[in-house]
Amino acid sequence: MFYDKLDRYTPYALAALRIAAALIFIPHGLQKLFGFPAPPASGLPPVLSLFGIGAILELVGGLFILLGLFTRPVAFILAGEMAVAYWMFHAPRGLYPVLNGGDAAILYCFVFLLLVFTGPGALSVDGARSAGGHRPSWAR
Repeated sequence: MFYDKLDRYTPYALAALRIAAALIFIPHGLQKLFGFPAPPASGLPPVLSLFGIGAILELVGGLFILLGLFTRPVAFILAGEMAVAYWMFHAPRGLYPVLNGGDAAILYCFVFLLLVFTGPGALSVDGARSAGGHRPSWAR
């Protein structure tokens, strides 16, 4: 059947989602920490503030997700960060994500949550490190 043929590409589709999400996520940390590509409207946050710690998680965690390194625990932390971001900063501005600006936080939360359960997919440091391990090939 057609879907059976698609199944063999699941690890690569998962890797594409992981890599694309990381490449879009990393600049949020870069912006808050280094003002690149442009500083936030509110200015650069102190590193040890809530926003500064979030920026470190976004930059370092995003790099780990990009590489597929410690994917599951890092994705768990980032999913939590995005849930907190939504409920602390977006939800108080209104019920609808399209109006409160929280749609990206919700999507990141669920993409990272998916990675907690699936692992990184193909093309990852985790998969290379566990070659010959007990996990199924699609979960690497």
